[in-house]
Amino acid sequence: MTFIIESVVACAFFTLFVFLMSRNPIKSIFNYPPAIIERCNQLGLVDASNRPGGVGFYVKKIFAMVIFGVLLGLLVKYVNGCQTYLCGALTAYALWVVVNWFDALVLDCIWFCHDKHFIIPGTEDMTDAYYDYWFHIKGSLIGMLLGIPAALVAGLFCL
Repeated sequence: MTFIIESVVACAFFTLFVFLMSRNPIKSIFNYPPAIIERCNQLGLVDASNRPGGVGFYVKKIFAMVIFGVLLGLLVKYVNGCQTYLCGALTAYALWVVVNWFDALVLDCIWFCHDKHFIIPGTEDMTDAYYDYWFHIKGSLIGMLLGIPAALVAGLFCL
């Protein structure tokens, strides 16, 4: 029951984060399908300094993974009561996967693909690109891999 409650709370927090980020969709342009990014680039809307890649980008990602791992580790140790590395890592990863697939299926495929709030001016005619469900599913599969380092860090807190 604890895990279910944690999952609901984590999904709610993630939804709030996405909602806050969606107030200005162009700031999260690199989370959009490639065709939309390209159109926004042609329209001069893309800030190249936010483009993924480069040392600074990956340093931020690694730092974020460590922070997520620490937070997940504290959560699974003190809320779930995990006392072993394996329990901590697996529980943290399971929570990551729940939020990851909630993001892909509910937030991306249902909300993002069908809410005009996310349509960037100048791309209104690109409905096929906005309805690119496979783009979001592929992103979620990659997201599952990204959760592994965080889960490995989380397990350390349960020793």
